[in-house]
Amino acid sequence: MSFRTFLAVIGLFTSIALSTHAGGGSKMFTLSSPAFVEGAEIPVRYTCEGDDISPPLAWSGVPEGAQSLVLIVDDPDAPDPEAPRMTWVHWLIYNLPAQDGGLPEGMTEEQLPPGSGLGTNDFRRTRFGGPCPPIGRHRYFFKLYALDSRLPDLGNPAKPELLRAMEGHVLAETQLIGTYRKRG
Repeated sequence: MSFRTFLAVIGLFTSIALSTHAGGGSKMFTLSSPAFVEGAEIPVRYTCEGDDISPPLAWSGVPEGAQSLVLIVDDPDAPDPEAPRMTWVHWLIYNLPAQDGGLPEGMTEEQLPPGSGLGTNDFRRTRFGGPCPPIGRHRYFFKLYALDSRLPDLGNPAKPELLRAMEGHVLAETQLIGTYRKRG
């Protein structure tokens, strides 16, 4: 089994395990992108070797009772997938509207829905930081959480602060995993 096939299989099982049925089981909470499929390589355009912009994302099946959504994009394989030592945070958005929707390619702060906030990633900025692994093929987890409340204005929180604010409020979560290995 190839590494790519292995990631796709793991991603499928993870997606099934993390997805929550809403509305009596009629809808599954899902996250996808027209730019890449689960377990596949993220196109260069969305990386540090390309335009370093966010990929388009789409979600559906937001559960009943959800009041807001949180998106966290991170890489658990940093710095080396053979010996990971940390999870590198690429993007944090909170208080997204709790409805089926998505984010456009190249999402900017000006395009954020009113009331939404951005966190500070490990690049020390609030905009998306694309995949830029120093060595090997890394996995990038796009995680979407449905919360039973809106979060207070956290300013530009780092991931630990955002996770603390989310504690006890997560109704459902789903994820999309892409991979990337630097070419140069």
